[in-house]
Amino acid sequence: MSLVGNLEDLGLGEILQIVSLSRRSGVLALESRGREARVIFRNGQVIRATSSTFQQNLGEVLIQQGVIDLGILKRALSIQADEGYSQLLGVIMVERFAVSADAIEAVVREQIENVVYSLFAWAEGTFEFELQEIGDGDNARLDPVQFMLKQGLNPQYLAMEGSRIIDEQRHRGEGGDEAGHQDESVDFAFDLLQEPSAAAPATPPHTSDVPSSSAQAESVLSPTRAPAPAPAAPVNSGQGTPLVLVDDDPTTLVALTSLLSEHGYQVEAMERGEDALIRVDSLYRDGVRPAVLVDLIMPRMDGSGILGGLELMELVRNNFPELPLLGLSDFENEEAQRKMRGLGIRLLMKPLKSEIEDSLDLFAPKLVAALESMAIGDEAGLTSVNIGDELRLEMGEEPALSAPHVNQSTGISQLRGMLEELNNPQLGGGIILLVLRFAAEFMNRAVVLLVKKESVQGLGQFGLQDKDGRADSRVRNLIIPRGEPSLFTQVLENRFTVKEAPDASVWTHYFMEQLGGGRPAEYFVGPIVSEGKVVAILYGDNLPEDKPIGDTDSLEIFLCQAGIAMEKALLQRRLQEQGRGEM
Repeated sequence: MSLVGNLEDLGLGEILQIVSLSRRSGVLALESRGREARVIFRNGQVIRATSSTFQQNLGEVLIQQGVIDLGILKRALSIQADEGYSQLLGVIMVERFAVSADAIEAVVREQIENVVYSLFAWAEGTFEFELQEIGDGDNARLDPVQFMLKQGLNPQYLAMEGSRIIDEQRHRGEGGDEAGHQDESVDFAFDLLQEPSAAAPATPPHTSDVPSSSAQAESVLSPTRAPAPAPAAPVNSGQGTPLVLVDDDPTTLVALTSLLSEHGYQVEAMERGEDALIRVDSLYRDGVRPAVLVDLIMPRMDGSGILGGLELMELVRNNFPELPLLGLSDFENEEAQRKMRGLGIRLLMKPLKSEIEDSLDLFAPKLVAALESMAIGDEAGLTSVNIGDELRLEMGEEPALSAPHVNQSTGISQLRGMLEELNNPQLGGGIILLVLRFAAEFMNRAVVLLVKKESVQGLGQFGLQDKDGRADSRVRNLIIPRGEPSLFTQVLENRFTVKEAPDASVWTHYFMEQLGGGRPAEYFVGPIVSEGKVVAILYGDNLPEDKPIGDTDSLEIFLCQAGIAMEKALLQRRLQEQGRGEM
């Protein structure tokens, strides 16, 4: 079962409450104006959240808050790789390096909350909730390097708090949605492989000693940038192919500059992204088309973070799309690599900075081949293995976050209004009438039956042929033993919806005859569960037309909520009776 629709019809707060109250497990995927997000539920609790608009990653925060240091992160990553990714990185940190599990959990919880709250600003777009069983052993199956909470967060709390935050922002006149839309550089994931060298840079950022950098960078990104000059001409003709090299590690920068110069490149080496961006713009204005070679793991231009290389590559690709662009990294970073693939940028793994001088002879042919392939517009010679995607494919999983489908589930536009009616405290015994009314959106006729200790008994109906005026009476006189095989047996046992052709049991035949005869091509039977028990059943079909039921995702969600509403009504009645008894 999946639930698909538009955020305009059903907001994130309603979706969170639906999943929470129905205690479902699965993945909620959202898409809005090019942004993507996923919220993973286990038994109605949120255990993980990712968003393409959330830059800061978990490893970075763990280091910033002093929970771990760079050495622990690198050693844990090395152990994980050596052992074939059989353990989650968080487990390795706790068991091998005595890192506080509570401290990691607290950071993860805070990050989940921040991601989910940011999604409340997505006022338009599509969503899809896909039911999946996510057990304790499924973390590795979904992705061996993910970090998920064992004890998830309550979606109802997230819904209330997220709604409060967005309401306050709107009251203050803040455009939360637009602000979130402007920043789409890196998917945030609780996935400690995604920041494999989530480290402080080898040299601290130098954003203060060139005051004019920000202003110059602004001119580079200005939408009124001058048109592209005439076709490229080599810089200082005869001195080599122009190449801008960016790496924040001086040792690596010197080694690679020497290597590339020996192979005929005229290298302009930069330690900072803002300097490189300004230089690329200057060369471009002079009619030069340099290749650009960027280290992935380095500070951003504002001095924060660890994925400044990705920031720079995005800026170069967006402003100078025809320039050959290649990323370098000494650690795998799945989320960054996925973003790079979306931009058409490939990643070449380089030696660790501590090994760069000793490994340069082995690395040189790969680097030169990659640059030559880019120069002729052929990336066939450039290979980079994405460990996360390879493991997913091997396990039969999709390699990347897929955008939700846009085919809207039947009845989704009515669901929000029906849920508002269902939550009306004055509703009382009208719950069954609402169930029948909503069922009319999906099928030609339906019957609601009460589940008692020994039997299933008819309660109400719509759509039955009523030539003798006795349809309601026939339904109320319907009694089917619970212990006998019938079309209700499977639903009573496992509490899941059934859509199939009628079986040949005696009591199924009896039930069909009481409804007026005939055998539908397919029938629908859905449970209404209250206090952990099936208290009522909805039966529906499309007779007299001979056609299947179709999409009933919204109806199934509504039945879950009807059970919750019954629980609330029953609790209120008990409290009232208790209050009268004490008087």
